[in-house]
Amino acid sequence: MPRKHSAARAGVGPDADTKSARTRARILDAAAHVLSVKGYAGTRLTDVAEYAEVQAPAIYYYFSSREELIEEVMFAGVAEMRRHLKDVIDDLPADTSVLDKILAAVEAHLRHELELSDYATASIRNSGQIPEHLRTRQRKEEAAYGRMWRKLFDEAVAEGTIDPGLDVRTAQLLVMGGLNWAAEWFDPRKFSIDDVVRNAQILVRNGLTAA
Repeated sequence: MPRKHSAARAGVGPDADTKSARTRARILDAAAHVLSVKGYAGTRLTDVAEYAEVQAPAIYYYFSSREELIEEVMFAGVAEMRRHLKDVIDDLPADTSVLDKILAAVEAHLRHELELSDYATASIRNSGQIPEHLRTRQRKEEAAYGRMWRKLFDEAVAEGTIDPGLDVRTAQLLVMGGLNWAAEWFDPRKFSIDDVVRNAQILVRNGLTAA
């Protein structure tokens, strides 16, 4: 069963209620789902059209090519994840510890990646398959997303929360890499998202903090 799509769809602005905007959003949603399941090489516009319930030629009214459509999905996947993490962190109580903020970020990343957004899964699973010229906007969003995590880790270092024996940049990349890899093995028929989040938080907490 396909997951829910994020409410913040790429390219949907003030005119989101128009029929054209809704159709464009539906095509993007369909492309995100197909790309997350079949990968870059296996994504065909006919599959996207079928899932979006439109005629394949209609896609070209909104996107000039298959590549442009995929590029938009890849960008949206990271952009949505960044906005989601910002919202989660901003909504935490003011007295939340930095470690608890990191653990909240772990949960936000996993739930958005595995439960909420086909865009995020598509972007994460296909990053190594997409031609480099299609990744310019995605890379900028990835850098912005990474800076949000870096700020949390730097604050944890300043507080003395992180084990001084750890290299903070390496630790950050290992945590984010592990979270991203969940998109490759997670199967809701075999794993509970709650259990995955809980185990990830335990690993991160015990792995980052000093004995």
